[in-house]
Amino acid sequence: MADEKTRVSGEVQRPEPVLPTVNPEVEKPQPPKATIHPAFYVAVWISLSSSVILFNKWILSTLEFRYPVILTTYHLTFATIATQLLARYTTLLDGRKTVKMTGRVYLRAIVPIGLFFSLSLICGNLTYLYLSVAFIQMLKATTPVAVLLSSWVMGIAAPNMKVLMNVSAIVIGVMIASFGEIKFVWIGFLYQLGGVLFEAIRLNLVQALLSSAEYKMDPLVSLYYFAPVCAVMNGLVALFWEIPKVSMAEVYNVGLFTFFLNGLCAFGLNISVVFLIGKTSSLVMTLCGVLKDVLLVAASMLIWGTPISALQAFGYTIALGGMVYYKLGYDAIKGYAGEAGRQWAEFGAARPATRKVIVVVSGLLFIFLVFGGLAPTYAPDYDPTPYLTEAANKIGGGS
Repeated sequence: MADEKTRVSGEVQRPEPVLPTVNPEVEKPQPPKATIHPAFYVAVWISLSSSVILFNKWILSTLEFRYPVILTTYHLTFATIATQLLARYTTLLDGRKTVKMTGRVYLRAIVPIGLFFSLSLICGNLTYLYLSVAFIQMLKATTPVAVLLSSWVMGIAAPNMKVLMNVSAIVIGVMIASFGEIKFVWIGFLYQLGGVLFEAIRLNLVQALLSSAEYKMDPLVSLYYFAPVCAVMNGLVALFWEIPKVSMAEVYNVGLFTFFLNGLCAFGLNISVVFLIGKTSSLVMTLCGVLKDVLLVAASMLIWGTPISALQAFGYTIALGGMVYYKLGYDAIKGYAGEAGRQWAEFGAARPATRKVIVVVSGLLFIFLVFGGLAPTYAPDYDPTPYLTEAANKIGGGS
C-alpha cells in the first residue's frame, strides 16, 4: 500500500497556479498617436504674418482708411481684451504665474518697452501710406543692424566688428534697392527708418529685462503685459491726432466685420508665434522669416502690381543673401549646401531627363533676366502717336 500510494502520488501532478494576466489585446504595441507635423505650424505662421501685413496695407491704402494710429490702437485693444480672456479661461497664459511682476518693475521696464513698441507700430503703419510692401520688407531687413548698433550704444553688448561686417551686406543691398525704388517717398522712408530704430531699442530693452530667468516670458505672456500700456499710449496719440479727423462713414466703408477680422488676424499671429517656437525653435522661425519676406515681395507684385526695377531686384538679392548669412552663419550654410548637393545628385540619378530640362530652363531664364532685365536699353523710347496724328492730319487736309 505504501508503494501504491507512493506510485499514485508520484503520478498525480498538482496544477500550477495561474497568475492573473492583462488583456492580450492591450499587450499588443499601440500605434503612435497622430501628431501635427511642424510644417503645419510653419505654414500657419507664414500665412498669418503675411496676411497681417497685406491686410493692413489693404485697409490703409486700398480702402483709404488713412488712420494708422487708430488701426494700431484697435489692434492693441483687441489684444488686451483677448489676452485677459485667455488668462481667465485657458492655460495658454499660465506662464505669467512664474513672472515676478511688481509695480516697480512694470513702471521701470514694461512701460518704456510699451512706449517704444507703440512708436514702432505707429511708424510702421504710417509707412504703408507711402511705400510699397516689397520696399518696406527690404527696409525691415536692416533691423538686425539697428539692433546690433543700438545694443553697443546702450551698453548691452560689446562692439564686435566681425558681426558688423557680416550684416553690412544687408545695408548695402537695401541701399541699392533704395536707389532702384521706382516710387521712393522720403517721408515714408524716414517713417520706416524710425520704426526700425524704435523696434531695435524695444528688442534690446526686452533682452535686458529677460536676461534674468525670473522674468522669462513667451511672446503671448509679454503681449499680456505690453498690450494694455501700448493701447493707452496709442489711444492718447490717436485722440489728438486722428480721431478729430475720422468720420463714421470712413469706418463703415471698411466695415465693422472687416475690422474684427483684421484684429483677429493680428492676434492670431501672436498665438502662432508661441506654438511655432514651442514646436520647432527660434532658428526655424528666423528661417521662415526669410521665406516670408520673399513671398511678401512676390505677393505685393501680384496684388498691387508693384513695379520692381532691375537695380531694385539686384539690391533685394544682396539684402536677402545678407539676411540668410547673418541668421545662419557660414557653417550652417555650408552644411545645407552640402545636403542640397547630395539631394540634387540623387535626383539626377533617379530622373536624369527631368534634371536636364530643369538645368536648361533655369539657364535660359537666367540669360533672359540678365540680358533682358539688367542690360541697358540701347534703343530710345519710341512713341509713334505724334507721327500718326500728323500723317492723318495731312491726309485729311489733302482730301
